[in-house]
Amino acid sequence: MQRRDLFRGVAGSAALAASGATKRVAPAKLLDRHRNLFTGDSCVYFYNPERFHPEGLPYTAKVVHRYVDLLADSGVDTFLSNPNASVVWYPSKRFETILDGYKRGDREFARAHARAARVPAEQMDQYLDDMVKFHNQYLDLVEAGVDWLAETMKACRRRKVAPWVSVRMNDTHGVEDPSSHFNCKLFRDPANRLSGRAPDPNNGVNAHWVALNYARQPVREFMMAQIHEYLEDYGFEGLELDWLRDPHILEPGASEADCAMITAWIREVRAYVDARSRATGKQIPLGMRIPVNLGYLRSRGLDVRAIAREGLVDFLGFSNFWQTTWDVDYAALRQEVGPNVVIYGVVEDAPNWIPGNAPGLALQTPAAGRAPFPTSGTRYLSGSAQMLRANAAGKLAMGVHGIEQFNFFCTDQPKVPGLVADYAALRGIHDLQGLRGQSKHYCLQTPTTWLSKLWETPEQLPAVIDPTNRREFRFSMCDEPRGGKLTIQVVVEKTPEPPRLGMSFNGAWPVFESKRTRAMVFPVGPYTEFTDAHEAWEFTLDTSEIRKGFNTVTVTNGTRGKAFPVKVVSVELGVRFA
Repeated sequence: MQRRDLFRGVAGSAALAASGATKRVAPAKLLDRHRNLFTGDSCVYFYNPERFHPEGLPYTAKVVHRYVDLLADSGVDTFLSNPNASVVWYPSKRFETILDGYKRGDREFARAHARAARVPAEQMDQYLDDMVKFHNQYLDLVEAGVDWLAETMKACRRRKVAPWVSVRMNDTHGVEDPSSHFNCKLFRDPANRLSGRAPDPNNGVNAHWVALNYARQPVREFMMAQIHEYLEDYGFEGLELDWLRDPHILEPGASEADCAMITAWIREVRAYVDARSRATGKQIPLGMRIPVNLGYLRSRGLDVRAIAREGLVDFLGFSNFWQTTWDVDYAALRQEVGPNVVIYGVVEDAPNWIPGNAPGLALQTPAAGRAPFPTSGTRYLSGSAQMLRANAAGKLAMGVHGIEQFNFFCTDQPKVPGLVADYAALRGIHDLQGLRGQSKHYCLQTPTTWLSKLWETPEQLPAVIDPTNRREFRFSMCDEPRGGKLTIQVVVEKTPEPPRLGMSFNGAWPVFESKRTRAMVFPVGPYTEFTDAHEAWEFTLDTSEIRKGFNTVTVTNGTRGKAFPVKVVSVELGVRFA
């Protein structure tokens, strides 16, 4: 496939920017109709052909239109298409692509990536076969002359869904082996890579942090050139810079001069976006998806406070990496970034890492060639309308402008029987008034084993409560009408004897009347209960006790006699109405 000049048009950015300042519409007005956002990654059409292309192979453009139709029918007003990782996944005319060098049925093509992904030897054949099937679907479209990214634009405009692009700024899939076909040519040159050193010098280097180094001009030009292609060749109407995949920019401990360099580059992006806005006659929103931890980003060279206060971005979406947030203080973030930027709440697909148990699931027939499904697993949030409503409602109650869904489709990927992403639950997910009076399932985040723990919000859990002591937990929630039932579950590690727990909601007189249960407040797909290691102590109140914004649950360990500490692993709240 012939490529045009990799950096065509980049040099023209300054000239375009010099053609006159754009009188921009205020972000709040510009983004008024963009409230229900959905991000689909470069593989979103290809993960689950059994659901979105049931007629089998060869793959056709129908899969794109079916998916966008589903989003539109579910009330999504803005679709952020993510077309790139380290390399691009669409048939670009400017860049190397994920299919370069691939021939149909070539199992060896993905072996280097399998090494990067640390696939066990006993699973290698199955992995390579799966990758062949996966790549063949992309090849079907290429051979039929279908560019799925251009087709996304057609589908969005047909259904009047705003087509935006979400650019991953430093995706690290495959970095553990530079020869993986997931890695771009720039990455294969060690001069363009970060060191990957860990925070503790005694821990040396972590291969997963060896990402592209934005101190290198070729890296900045490479990313700018991609932005040019998305806005010029494809005509996307909004641009999100996704610094959550991954927030590696410069070496840790960035100086003022380092941050100024990155801010200057963001300024160039802003100037180019403004120039494209003038050329098209339609203002293009520019924003970033970022961690909540602004201090971490600043130490890696991205000074979000300075960028936002200078007006270089119109919106910011705050999130953890894969586990969603439940307790972000958006008012405090507003103080940090100033009044002239729109803030979105991002809903990720893991509510926390407390597993659910699905009795009998392993007895069901697994997919061909696979082991039986385990009875316990991650409670994917998009498989629960109650969790979706609760997570969105808590963010909206804290004043966010709208909701952006991320990794929503991941619920379908493992193909666990009974676990299905609930797209219908997206309708009205951005409407706080409409969410009031509907059932909800609130949780709190728990520790992750991933490297993202450095930039995710600190967890309130787990918490060990000694006898006669107490701990307070904070949730963001929306207020509810009277007459509903609020169920509060304190989930603990099992103890030799039943503990005596007291609970106070929003500082009220403590309640010690509770029941022991393993059943969750709401099922999540096939997961209906906690695992054998955990049990819940359940308290019941009226929904009128809930207030808009932050609410507190204070747990007291009232165990006497053979007193022992209690380890709280989760606190979960269910809202029900008749």
